[in-house]
Amino acid sequence: QSHPLIPEKPVPNDPRLSTIIGDSQPMRALKTLITRISDSPSSVLIVSESGTGKEVIARAIHQLSSRSNRPFVAINCASIPEALQESELFGYAKGAFTGASITGKVGLIQSANGGTLFLDEIGDLPLPLQAKLLRFLQERVIERVGGRDEIPVDVRIVCATHRDLKAQIKTGLFREDLYYSLAEIII
Repeated sequence: QSHPLIPEKPVPNDPRLSTIIGDSQPMRALKTLITRISDSPSSVLIVSESGTGKEVIARAIHQLSSRSNRPFVAINCASIPEALQESELFGYAKGAFTGASITGKVGLIQSANGGTLFLDEIGDLPLPLQAKLLRFLQERVIERVGGRDEIPVDVRIVCATHRDLKAQIKTGLFREDLYYSLAEIII
């Protein structure tokens, strides 16, 4: 029986999909879905076990999109020390804190401007930073740590997790409003 995501004809051998290995029916369905959503402005949430290639999928979405000639910035939310997460993601203004660069610093979100921002292990982001990320998603502006200026940033958000975010919502570890902003398309 036919499946709505599986094409009648095989997915073309697009070189931008060459990093996704496999030709089984589920892999063809995945490649078709990626092709269909690649130019959508909607946020994408990739949910899968650790080690299954979530970043490979995110990069394929970026490569197939009209943003492919712009930056692809990958951030592993679990690997940045909690004390540095806000300044790494949003940047900081000059003199924002002791030891800060005298010129300030562009954050990873702003460095993806015009391209794709991949937030890996989004389920590990602490609640205070989840609130700031949600504000960015709603307003599409960032405010650097210690700064007052709102800086517009145009990025496509793709994020990934191995965690059950709906269970984390029930236990108060993940914001429900952030989940729905990130999970406009779920893979």
